[in-house]
Parts: sequence; structure tokens; C-alpha cells
Amino acid sequence: MTRAPALIGIIGYDDVNALDVTGPAEVFANAADLAEGGLAEGGLAEAGQAGPPRHRPYRVVLIGVAVGAFTSESGITFMPANSLAADDVPDLDTLIIAGGKGLREPATNGAVAHWLADNAHRFRRVASVCTGIYGLAASGLMDGRRVTTHWRHAADLARKFPALRVCDDALFLKDGPFYTSAGVTAGIDLALSLVEEDHGPALSLATARELVVFVKRPGGQAQFSEPLRFQSRAADRFADLSAWILGNLDRDLSVDQLATRVNLSPRQFRRRFIAALGRPPADYIADVRLGEACRRLLQPGTTVDALAPAVGFRSADAFRRAFRQRYGVSPSQYQAHFSPAGTG
Repeated sequence: MTRAPALIGIIGYDDVNALDVTGPAEVFANAADLAEGGLAEGGLAEAGQAGPPRHRPYRVVLIGVAVGAFTSESGITFMPANSLAADDVPDLDTLIIAGGKGLREPATNGAVAHWLADNAHRFRRVASVCTGIYGLAASGLMDGRRVTTHWRHAADLARKFPALRVCDDALFLKDGPFYTSAGVTAGIDLALSLVEEDHGPALSLATARELVVFVKRPGGQAQFSEPLRFQSRAADRFADLSAWILGNLDRDLSVDQLATRVNLSPRQFRRRFIAALGRPPADYIADVRLGEACRRLLQPGTTVDALAPAVGFRSADAFRRAFRQRYGVSPSQYQAHFSPAGTG
């Protein structure tokens, strides 16, 4: 007997952020296509990963707050199939509230919050993307729960809703049946995580590759990676250095070598680096190496012995010591706890 697809409902409204709607929608739509095709184009069979059941697991339903079309902040017009105003929202598996400045308007916020308070119990899970948390928070359903949002709105959210436990630097968080995520593209990370929760890492990773997502990021990862912090603070000849470092972690990244790359003397390089980032180059390189190690430890088939030289450590023992000193656990313990195959 063919199973009916799980309905994924996404709430939108005038002045919604279009990517908050389309990002998760494309994740679930692509996951459905790949699963229905048996991951034929996903290419994960060679990795020894079992695919999900060969049926269409998801169908996306767009839901408006008001009846009729709504237009995003960027001018894209959407035509929802259902609306809160018409009270014709079907029984969903997952409800996602997209963010956008429109949801911070009292009328829209009130309509979403009141509807959620009355209807959230109908759904297996409820999620918000970016500032979609403003509608969810106003419903009272999140009081006492851990939530996140775009870093720029975290302080305002905490001030307006003091009953929330706001985390200002997580990509996404789960607390019971509720999920919240940071800004815009973090909605894609959250949706990939939900696919993995439902059907395992094979489908989630295949979907990430289908969407040409650079990496499937875990929820506990900070909104700002070390290279992004670097790029946001550095200028002129330092602008491309962080990307080069990340792509060459197995090379000599001493001050002498980095200074040569940007045509400065070692003394000038060190002084300007500290002025830009507030810490010595060696500290930054250590953070990037260990941060990249955390990411790679979550990838299937990664071993500590192979990873250590790939991220620039002289030996696996040196890597283990540095990792334990920084995170308080061994690389193997971290991998067992946080990887898709782990029990954490």
C-alpha cells in the first residue's frame, strides 16, 4: 500500500522573506523527488548507505495568513493553497512559520499567534525560520523553551518575550516538538535536519548535494564561523586570506608563510592581523583547524588518523590532545555523540 506524503505547511504573508519560504520548500521537494526515485541521482549507494523507502515522503503546502496572494519583501508574489483566515488549513505533519518584517506588524503577528495557540497541537512538529519566532513566541507556546533567531534580532526577541530562553548564536534548536532557526539560509539547514530525522542521513545528504549546499551544518554550530568572522572584520589584502586558509589547512600556515602570501613582512602581518581580529594568527589558525575538524568528524567514514594531517596536525596524538583541551572530549567521543550514526 502506498503511503500518503507527509504534508509540510509553510506560513507566509505580505513582506515575508522569500528565502524563508522557498529554502525549506525546496529541501522537502527535492528530498521527495530523490526518495521517490530511489536516490538514483543521489549517488550515495557507493558509500554503503541504505536509502529511505522508495515512495514520495513529502508534499509542501503554502499557507497564507489572509485569503489570496501575498508578496515578499523582495517583490515575489506567492499564491497560497490555503489560509488561516479561511480556516481551511489541512492536518499537517510539520508546520513552518517563515520570517520577515511583515510578521512584526501587530495585525499579522496577532493573527498568526492566536491561530497557533489554537491549532499547534494538531501538528507533529512546529518550526520557525529566522524572525518567524515572533509569531510563535507571541502564542505563548514557547515560554520556558530554548529558541534561536537571526543574531541581529536576538536581543529584541529576548526583551519582548522574557519568558523565552534565547540563544543568539545557534543555527537551529529543538525543544520538544518545536524547532527554531537562525536567519534565512539556516532554514535550509533546519529542513535538512528534519529530513534526516525522518528518513536518515542518506536522504538528507543526497538532498544537500542536489541543492549544491556547501555543507550540511549541524544545529549546534555557531551562526558565525571563524572564516566569516575574519571576512567581516578584515579588509584589503586580508579579504581573501580566510578562504585560502580554510582550503589549505594541511599546509604550513606559519606567520612567515601567511605574511608572504599577502606581501607583508612577518612583523607587519602580525600587527595588522591582531588589529583586525584582536588575537594572534596562531590562535586563529588553531580555531579554524579545530572547527573544520568538528565539521569533518560528522561526515560518514571519517577517521581520526586520516583527519589529523588533513587539518594540519603533525600526528593523530597531537590532534587528540588539542581537541580534548579545547572541547573537553576526545575526537572519537565527539564523533560518536554528534554524528548522524551516533546516539547523542
